[in-house]
Amino acid sequence: MLSIQNLTKRYGKYTAVDHISLGVPDGSICVLLGPNGAGKSTLLKSVIGFLRYEGTITVDGYDNKSSDAKRLLGYVPEMPSLYPNLTVAEHLEFIARAYRLKGYEDYAQELLDRLELSDKKKKFGDELSKGMQQKLSICCALLPRPRVVLLDEPMIGLDPHAIKELKEMIHEMKEQGRSVLLSTHIIDSVDMLWDRTIILQNGLVKANVDRREIEAAGKTLEEVFFEVTEPEEE
Repeated sequence: MLSIQNLTKRYGKYTAVDHISLGVPDGSICVLLGPNGAGKSTLLKSVIGFLRYEGTITVDGYDNKSSDAKRLLGYVPEMPSLYPNLTVAEHLEFIARAYRLKGYEDYAQELLDRLELSDKKKKFGDELSKGMQQKLSICCALLPRPRVVLLDEPMIGLDPHAIKELKEMIHEMKEQGRSVLLSTHIIDSVDMLWDRTIILQNGLVKANVDRREIEAAGKTLEEVFFEVTEPEEE
């Protein structure tokens, strides 16, 4: 599981993330929901180890910057970052070698088939459209079958088929007991694709809601979101 305790990230005098604590248990989908600039990407980049921060982050009990934790983490950034001189097939081979994967070929082909990239295997990274780059980024992140998956605005740029497949993959990961942390600012994109939602605004947790709780209250996630981010003036 993923555990974040008192995470704070400052850029000079600006606080992007302010003492955030949350946990994503095994077999759970947690959504970070908030407007642009809320701190969602900063939080995910801190978890993956790209940023310096204050606080504690562990993955299955390991410090997130340790090699043990990194073997358990998968990350899809908001902006795909591919190697321009590697083909689609070579990107997956590179990931397989980096993680020392054995017998990965069938699963790699399955990912390419599901995201309709099989006919692009010989295309170079810089020859792909933005949507295709996003699909390849997803394939690379999922190939090692990570226990904790971080997805930063993963559906932006995807076509309807790829969105459908990605949602199915996320549900499958949950069924397999993996932890998923997904950020978005588009409420409709997550629909019912979550167990818990953390609503962020200005680097602060404005709400931490369980899906069953808001369903029992007869509310929608959209209603809760606007209640906490745009409260009516008295």
